[in-house]
Amino acid sequence: MSKPRLEGKVAIVTGSQWDRSRDSSIGSEKVSYRHCDVRDEKQVEETVSFALEKYGRLDIMFSNAGILDSGFCILDLDLNEFDNTMAVNVRGVAATIKHAARAMVANKIRGSIICTASVSGLVGGTGTHGYTTSKHAVVGLVRTACTELGTYGIRVNCVSPYAVATPLACTALNMEADEVEATGCDRSNLKGVILKARHTAEAALFLASDDSVYISGHNLVVDGGFTASKSCLPSDKLIK
Repeated sequence: MSKPRLEGKVAIVTGSQWDRSRDSSIGSEKVSYRHCDVRDEKQVEETVSFALEKYGRLDIMFSNAGILDSGFCILDLDLNEFDNTMAVNVRGVAATIKHAARAMVANKIRGSIICTASVSGLVGGTGTHGYTTSKHAVVGLVRTACTELGTYGIRVNCVSPYAVATPLACTALNMEADEVEATGCDRSNLKGVILKARHTAEAALFLASDDSVYISGHNLVVDGGFTASKSCLPSDKLIK
């Protein structure tokens, strides 16, 4: 049996389908759940401190929390909703990078920070205006953070998946999971494979592990070649 790639390392993963109203253990001393609204920098700082106090170190930050807005039409764009999307998807990512990096620098940890971006951070027409704007910002933030944190041996990368049928995506698109997957497959370049959440997780695992020890500032696109071709969402999702 091969050695687990993250053995002995401590990671924080933001973003969850768990009940956010309370802190709880999820059944193992090796894994804990903690409420954290990433829009609130103090909560992010406290979550990093919690990890340090309980596990003694922080090696990996997977900044995965994000939301989708409903702003498919610029003519009817709700700027309050837009602001909230930016607060979660950009401000929240900035806060997690900041406090994870502080902990790593203070403890001389050559850590790995991974952020979830999207193909919407590379091309237009694949998501709402707020979401697309936020994911472009995440890619830029990863690159600027990488430039600074490389001095400390800290790697900063992002993962950009294509259409994954998460509950969040299904709700935003008003589609069932099989409909999201069918739409993705119809417009994908790589045929015969259905993109699943585990594929994104495996990409993040690669970037978290020492298998990618000399990779930093990289946007690992998990899209089966989608962004290499011209495509967009169905017109009925873009025009209201």
